[in-house]
Amino acid sequence: MYESKIPKHSTLIAKVTIGAALCFGGTSLLLFTVFLLRGPFRLIIFDVSKPIALGIDAILCLLFFVQHSGMVRKSFQTWLGRWIPVYFHRAIYAIASGAVLLALLLLWQPTEPILMSAEGSLRWLLRGFFCAGILGFVWGARALMSFDAFGIQPISSFLQEKNLREPRMTIRGPYKWVRHPLYTSSLLIIWSYADYSADRLLFNTTWTIWVFVGTIFEERDLACAFGASYRDYQNNVPMLIPWRFPKRPVKRT
Repeated sequence: MYESKIPKHSTLIAKVTIGAALCFGGTSLLLFTVFLLRGPFRLIIFDVSKPIALGIDAILCLLFFVQHSGMVRKSFQTWLGRWIPVYFHRAIYAIASGAVLLALLLLWQPTEPILMSAEGSLRWLLRGFFCAGILGFVWGARALMSFDAFGIQPISSFLQEKNLREPRMTIRGPYKWVRHPLYTSSLLIIWSYADYSADRLLFNTTWTIWVFVGTIFEERDLACAFGASYRDYQNNVPMLIPWRFPKRPVKRT
């Protein structure tokens, strides 16, 4: 059972945290999807030169990368555990990620002119790829079964006085084709945009690099968590690009 620093009968903080995680996480993801499909919102535009605008966009991306990848590191989780009960960690991560992502969306500086633009059937094809990416992401999330984007499960388990189940290796659905289908779908969504300006190229390039670097770090964590089972999985299933058919079923643990 979790050891709480707040009385078990006091559920207000837990419920407020759940609400904040759903609000920040859900709103930011919805707006981010619109941003990826339609482009910048242009709500806050600074009167600056193009290089400075790109510099602002690069800083916004970097802040998100540092927050998103830094808060999942074991060292940060250990530090956070000194002050906040462990069942809050995932929700706090969702709140922080949502807040930083919202800042990126609101402060993103568009640049002119449009450097490349797809028209006609090619534009519709890209829209099809975008929809395929969304469907692939949903498929990958559902395949996990225990997918908890906003960190609700640990808090709910605490409130119900239940032990949270240990994470299990899940090899089903798209995970038979690639080890990280959520990242594969994200890359497909990012690059299915039809109108490319300098800021959009900056966004796509930096986020693609971050996905690849983040995947490498995540692979190390998964190998440490699941040992030989995950290393066998690595040897038989591609990381991001489904370039071959599944050879054989992979053992589950």
